[in-house]
Amino acid sequence: MAKKELKEMSFMDHLEDLRWLLVRSTIAIIVLSSACYFIDGFIFDTIIFGPKDPNFVTYKFFCEVTHYFGVDDTYACATEFSFIIQNTEVGGQFSMYLWTLITAGFILAFPYILWELWKFISPALYEHERRHAGAFVIVSSLLFFIGVVFGYYIIVPLSINFFGTFNVSDTIVNQFSIDSYISMVKTSLVASGLVFELPIIIYFLAKLGLVTPDFLRKYRKFAIVIILIVAAIVTPPDIPSQVIVSIPILVLYEASIIIAALVAKKEKTNEQSS
Repeated sequence: MAKKELKEMSFMDHLEDLRWLLVRSTIAIIVLSSACYFIDGFIFDTIIFGPKDPNFVTYKFFCEVTHYFGVDDTYACATEFSFIIQNTEVGGQFSMYLWTLITAGFILAFPYILWELWKFISPALYEHERRHAGAFVIVSSLLFFIGVVFGYYIIVPLSINFFGTFNVSDTIVNQFSIDSYISMVKTSLVASGLVFELPIIIYFLAKLGLVTPDFLRKYRKFAIVIILIVAAIVTPPDIPSQVIVSIPILVLYEASIIIAALVAKKEKTNEQSS
């Protein structure tokens, strides 16, 4: 099916559309960040500092799992965290407060940003593909939020449990800066959300002919190595944590191969019917 005839746009027209995409997305982030001001207590006390509590749901889950399998629970069962979080800069808390609200606004505005992105790229798509705008936004947003939840309930607690209890000597007391702690939380959430967008990215790359299922299968072993390296970077330096984080990313990679295969099959069918 031929693409819908559209008025040819110049390079400057595309830049103008991109500029307005960024403007509208920024306004959406600012509006939702401002709305987060009214629930700032919940954001900080319940969400951000929640994994600091030894009674956090993730610690209880891993503790019960280790008990079930009869494994040493010294690391899995968090009883207390002796570290403290402190502010060492005059404007440290205020700066942290603003950037945290902005990050929360970005996460909440992500579906709208995806919608704006879809409108920007839709002129390059076939007419029947433009009808899938809703599915694109819903699926992409769902994957992003699943990634954010994964980062919050898996990566963040694993990091806090490891670094909060790690001590080379009893003479050293862990005192983390507020900026360091919250940066770790924000980075884990946003990075996890973006990583879970891998199937969507592969879909568009496959549509553009930049990747094929054969290419993804051929370099699967290299992808596994890269995934393990990424898991080692974003998690504490212990094998269980790296395995826990690597598994869902490997599943996403395998799903991406299936998606690329479906796209290639559909493109081949369209070529034969045209």
